[in-house]
Amino acid sequence: MVQWSLIIGALGALVAVLGAYCGWFLFPTMVHKKVEQSVIIADGSEQYKRFVNLPQPLVFKVFIFNVTNPDMVQRGAIPIVKEIGPYVYKQYRRKKVKHFSRDGSKISYVQNVHFDFDADASAPYTQNDRIVALNMHMNAFLQVFEREITDIFQGFANRLNSRLNRTPGVRILKRLMERIRGKRKSVLQISENDPGLALLLVHLNANLKAVFNDPRSMFVHTSVREYLFDGVRFCINPQGIAKAICNQIKESGSKTIRELSDGSLAFSFFSHKNGTGREVYEVHTGKGDAMKVLEIQKLDDSHNLQVWLNTSAEGDTSVCNQINGTDASSYPPFRQRGDSMYIFSADICRSVQLFYQSDIQYQGIPGFRYSIGENFINDIGPEHDNECFCVDKLTNVIKRKNGCLYAGALDLTNCLDAPVILTLPHMLGASNEYTKMIRGLKPDAKKHQTFVDVQSLTGTPLQGGKRVQFNMFLKSINRITITENLTTVLMPAIWVEEGIELNNEMVAFFKKKLLNTLKTLDIVHWAALCGGVGVAAVCLLYFAMQRSRPQEAPVK
Repeated sequence: MVQWSLIIGALGALVAVLGAYCGWFLFPTMVHKKVEQSVIIADGSEQYKRFVNLPQPLVFKVFIFNVTNPDMVQRGAIPIVKEIGPYVYKQYRRKKVKHFSRDGSKISYVQNVHFDFDADASAPYTQNDRIVALNMHMNAFLQVFEREITDIFQGFANRLNSRLNRTPGVRILKRLMERIRGKRKSVLQISENDPGLALLLVHLNANLKAVFNDPRSMFVHTSVREYLFDGVRFCINPQGIAKAICNQIKESGSKTIRELSDGSLAFSFFSHKNGTGREVYEVHTGKGDAMKVLEIQKLDDSHNLQVWLNTSAEGDTSVCNQINGTDASSYPPFRQRGDSMYIFSADICRSVQLFYQSDIQYQGIPGFRYSIGENFINDIGPEHDNECFCVDKLTNVIKRKNGCLYAGALDLTNCLDAPVILTLPHMLGASNEYTKMIRGLKPDAKKHQTFVDVQSLTGTPLQGGKRVQFNMFLKSINRITITENLTTVLMPAIWVEEGIELNNEMVAFFKKKLLNTLKTLDIVHWAALCGGVGVAAVCLLYFAMQRSRPQEAPVK
């Protein structure tokens, strides 16, 4: 019996060693290889199918800043806003694959997006709700006009010559055009000393009514449906100079303005996103290096952007123009505590760094939470080595002496071809220079901070949201009557959250495919280790007890 206890104890120790080896070396290696195989995008694979068609729609929420005192704002008062929403849309994404690279490590595609209004999730709000919101298209036109009058009017000077020769005022305008050709100053600087340009501004001021439907203020009374998707109409049957202005706006190529069947124009925030995308993405498939899966390699056949400033005389790509990370639909696997990762957003023309915050649990699935840092829009300027974001395109606005905006605001003029300013929702973390000029903002980090929860092993997003706000400066523009009494403020228009919450079906699928397997391997590991150690310990104890017992004297 003593000999058998030694044999069984040795077997128990061997099982314990095997359990330790499997649990700490063999199983992790097997799981690592299995995850690598599962995340690689190969033609016809399950991951390829999930890549082409996201398994579930994203949730797209829009919050609108309704202006409660528009008439008072026109007389110089500080705007008072009230957030309404969310207006919730299901955002379906489907990728139209163009081709794989020869070695299979890259895949090119165009992103198709479709929005469906979710009435249940939006209730009690509906798309027919009436709002009073910032007139984005008129405000943008006036500010662009102020900034570079030459760029705007040289483009349609010839149209004025050919279409309006019979109008007496046009002959005056033609002479004025010749006088301002080649000048690059702001309207404000020139008009103070140039009576001819002042007269030109008078003519343009008179035609704003025909272009923008006889506006009474810098705010538009419209519906949510029109403001976001269907479009707010303007340039309705314009004549003379107004028609020339409308043609120039149409030919400017703005994504948010489209021509309707009757020849009028319409502005909307998101109509251009609803359908086939324009940008061609090339991303890594993970073949050869799973840690690079879905990282963007090229956008429109370029490794970098040409949006922001390049800081060197040789034109080397600045940090602002670098394309880093994924499109946020998924992330590279094998995340580690304390690490960071990038996402790239074409909507704001920049890469955004996300930093590890904490461990989390989402419906029983463990993961890591990541969030943006101060280097998103707070720490911008030469003192932070990213002055390339300071495009300094705006005149007579609230900004620092070096041309950079104050903390918490980013000028997207070069990105969107419109003087749009990016902040966090409710100007969370923004400088008091901006927030003191608006009433009704209620910043809350829990509601307004960008974050994402990621399953650490596979890089699968569990829940999260990209949260940003779009604003414009509201200000007085010389000789434009509708703006003459305005106080300069950074005016919020909308904020959006584009996010995901893994639904019950995907949670069940994820648990079945991964967590249950990991639990089974964990049980085997600890059962073998603890069971083997226990058996070995019992057998050794039995052996020791038997050896310590006194031997009985032989019977004579």
